[in-house]
Amino acid sequence: MKKVHVIVAVAVALALVAGCKNGVKKAEKTEPAAPAVQTDAGISGKVAETMDASGYTYVQVDTGKEQIWVAGPQTAVKVGDEVYIPGGSTMANFESKTLNRTFEQIIFAPSIMVGGADQAMPAAQASGPNPQVVPTPTPAVQVDLSGITKPKDGKTVEEIFAGRQDLNGKNVLLRGKVVKFMSGIMGKNWLHVKDGTGAPGTNDLVVTTQAQAKIGDTVLVKGTLAADKDFGSGYRYDVIVEDANVTVE
Repeated sequence: MKKVHVIVAVAVALALVAGCKNGVKKAEKTEPAAPAVQTDAGISGKVAETMDASGYTYVQVDTGKEQIWVAGPQTAVKVGDEVYIPGGSTMANFESKTLNRTFEQIIFAPSIMVGGADQAMPAAQASGPNPQVVPTPTPAVQVDLSGITKPKDGKTVEEIFAGRQDLNGKNVLLRGKVVKFMSGIMGKNWLHVKDGTGAPGTNDLVVTTQAQAKIGDTVLVKGTLAADKDFGSGYRYDVIVEDANVTVE
């Protein structure tokens, strides 16, 4: 058996040598290839250097202990910004022909979240296999929820949670108040909306939108409901309303 292994190893080595002699070149990595290491461990820190290329944003993140290169979807970010990276695929000796640069090690991440760990991801209902890497959200501001009425043909937050399986993929309409607002995360604004209905765990609805709002605004929300939405890297939502039209009343 050992002799067979030796023969195979020699054959592979000869094939590699033949390839080099024939001038075979390594293909340009214009997109992430097969990852060397998959990691769910998030990192946070300040941006020390950044650049855009081929639809990616490259950032060098200074964690205070080390500097780590990260590439993710093109994101508006500048030197000095606090960012959070929710894990990704680590590659060694990645060559970017566009940048004319080889990175000794780089993480290809699903997103670059500007604002640091505290602002990284709305997580009222976040859960997943690695809860220890989910950023702890800042506490929602106390907002007076009295006097909020359900819109005609609409639903309350509690009713949306209760009927999430039947409502999955359908448009929903609700009225509530913004208790938390975060902008520019994965190209969207993220709202937490409450209307005074529901118990802890079913009283805070996450909404993504391009609209602007501020904490305390009464808003009319219409968007597509997604049940059990999993963004990966440990971020899962029992209920989320995506790409909503949000009107401040």
